[in-house]
Amino acid sequence: MKITQDLYQGSLALLTDFYQLTMAYAYWKSGKAEEEAVFNLFFRKNPFQGGFTVAAGLDYIIDYCRNFKFGQDDLDYLKSMKNADGSLTFEPAFLEYLSKMEFSCDLDAVEEGTVVFPHMPIIKIKGPLIQCQLLETPLLNIINFQTLIATKAARIVYAAKGDSVLEFGLRRAQGIDGALAASRAAYIGGCTSTSNVMAGKLFGIPVSGTHAHSWIMSFDSELEAFKAYADAFPDKCVFLVDTYDTIKGVKNAIEVGKILRERGKEMLGVRIDSGDLAYYSNLAREMLDEAGFPDAKIVASNDLDEQIITSLKIQEASINVWGVGTKLVTAFDQPALGAVYKLAAIKNKEGLWEPKVKVSQQSIKINVPGNQRVVRFSKNGKALADMIFLKEESLERGQFTIIDPVDPTKRKKIYTDGLEKEELLKSIFEKGTKVYERPDIHQTKKNTERNLTQFDKAHKRLVNPHVYPVGLEEGLYELRTQLVFKMKDYDGA
Repeated sequence: MKITQDLYQGSLALLTDFYQLTMAYAYWKSGKAEEEAVFNLFFRKNPFQGGFTVAAGLDYIIDYCRNFKFGQDDLDYLKSMKNADGSLTFEPAFLEYLSKMEFSCDLDAVEEGTVVFPHMPIIKIKGPLIQCQLLETPLLNIINFQTLIATKAARIVYAAKGDSVLEFGLRRAQGIDGALAASRAAYIGGCTSTSNVMAGKLFGIPVSGTHAHSWIMSFDSELEAFKAYADAFPDKCVFLVDTYDTIKGVKNAIEVGKILRERGKEMLGVRIDSGDLAYYSNLAREMLDEAGFPDAKIVASNDLDEQIITSLKIQEASINVWGVGTKLVTAFDQPALGAVYKLAAIKNKEGLWEPKVKVSQQSIKINVPGNQRVVRFSKNGKALADMIFLKEESLERGQFTIIDPVDPTKRKKIYTDGLEKEELLKSIFEKGTKVYERPDIHQTKKNTERNLTQFDKAHKRLVNPHVYPVGLEEGLYELRTQLVFKMKDYDGA
């Protein structure tokens, strides 16, 4: 099956905030448009009060950058814009400049499915200042949402402790594109299938689903409905048993299961969508086992999330498969990741990189300056710490000290002898040309699984997780501190 890659094939250059265009015009007007700059995309806190985050969205970004251009209809729209006094917002020469613009940046990124943490760059983009600026909003839009959903899915899958988790949130998702992106990110995060048929077609995700209460209600009796469904799908029978009475529903499912068995087929299981899931799943398990259906699965749904699944696990509910919709695809308890995109360095007229820092009264909002790399230190496949450092810094030293970017009292010494080192930022584009061999979505899902196994359970627990050490290399921390003092002095603070 051919998996669609270029989901966004037309021009989406205007999918941006207006101030990106006004800054782009001002860069061009002041002669700064072609200055070389480095921007970093990162977030400041793990979502859901958790201990980790799963990166997702890079595939969309690859397509966006490959197709980045201002089409004639985009330029006509910009040409029609007027200022309050009736003058043109953008002069014709600037629109001519945009018409010839082609994506020519270097773009490095962590691969999808990589476990990431606050303050480290997920994406680093280097190139003409105007292009880097125009890419801010779409890159944030893509990464913020898909990373959030992939992380939510990973948490739910972790709570399910090896059971299958089905994503079926299409009807509750935030619009058409939100539904597609959520289905994709949920699969990357660990879900085994989706109910979203369009996502199955576009991304190659396995699709699943049986029937709704309306199917049962359309017949004179539940038993008749089950028999009719078994006639239509003898190899895929999971019966929804709570339309009228769950216990009677299980009895009817067993009766039809016996009919299927006489035909050489097996009932796959039952689904419970309401009521006390622990109580009814255990009762259903007893009934199915006694009737000779020990392999029949019990599927549960009904506004599930990682906390409810954890509670049901503690109650020893007899549930094998978890159907999760609304609270997954909407990231119900935290609707935004809050990733940001900041200028980190700019090349001066002498051709030297000048690190840039944004100063804030809140230390968490002071960005990390310079052209950065990120390395993960591991031993025997277990992650120990991540270090953010400058591109020119050598990794050959035998010892590093990393410093928490928010709390400088948190420091960790790393002795590199015997440690594995993985650079997390991979080259995706070089001067606008794609150099990255993108994996298929199934490989990406496996990458998430591999990444998560690198981390201790203490970092993955759902409540009060242990903080995984991520820090700035000592020299980079000192550089940032010096720049902050310099900028405060400059402002008269």
